[in-house]
Amino acid sequence: MRRCRSEESTAVPDPTRPRASLRTAVVWEVLKDALDRRVKATGRESLDVLDTGGGSGNFAVPVARLGHRVTVVDPSPNALFALERRAAEAGVADRVKGVQGDAHGLFDVVERGGYDVVLCHGVLEYVDDPADGVRNVVDALRPEGVLSLLAAGLGGAVLARALAGHFKEAKQALDDPDGRWGEGDPVPHRFTADQLTALVEGAGLRVGAVHGVRVFADLVPGVLVDTEPGAVEALLKLEAAAAELPAFHSVATQLHVLGEPQGADEG
Repeated sequence: MRRCRSEESTAVPDPTRPRASLRTAVVWEVLKDALDRRVKATGRESLDVLDTGGGSGNFAVPVARLGHRVTVVDPSPNALFALERRAAEAGVADRVKGVQGDAHGLFDVVERGGYDVVLCHGVLEYVDDPADGVRNVVDALRPEGVLSLLAAGLGGAVLARALAGHFKEAKQALDDPDGRWGEGDPVPHRFTADQLTALVEGAGLRVGAVHGVRVFADLVPGVLVDTEPGAVEALLKLEAAAAELPAFHSVATQLHVLGEPQGADEG
């Protein structure tokens, strides 16, 4: 299991970190809505949340700020130390617990079937068997629990290599079963929306929503976003508008899938 590499997310995008909000805003809004719905469904104000590969708390700390109890599993002692410090600085140290572990031995360190919501962000790319990895995190859910799955998108990588002029690498990523553009590619697996949907459904959940993440943010020059007045806000609105449209899932840098129990209300 690898730690999530997303920038920190907060309930309201931090105006001092505009690029961070561009990377996480779509996922955070979907996740916050899912947490709110679980609170209403359970009648409990505080949920038990598991963040697999959660690293230094990019999502865990904002979730704890909402009042939930979060357990972060990560193989890196340095990331867990940073998590402890970040949670303390945010005043949520009593609601955030970090434990060292990985996907293969997940239930050596956490309870099977003990969580209302499980986050699996930036992990699936690095496990040897993605299908087994999804089944494992789903097994950590309570019967009516929800899975938040975020993974690297194939189309976004192909588009990025092509726009950089690396056409052979773009073609190789397109043809490769794991979506890799070459030996130097640091990402072992990339996915299409259909592949992630199949993995979630294969683990026994219903797909509640699919969103494209960073459809445009990684393609727009940073100098434009940082210096053009109103550019960040406009780009955030564009990302949010495109995120739910299937046509843009095929070019997103990441894909977010919300897995819900089979009997969940689709409305």
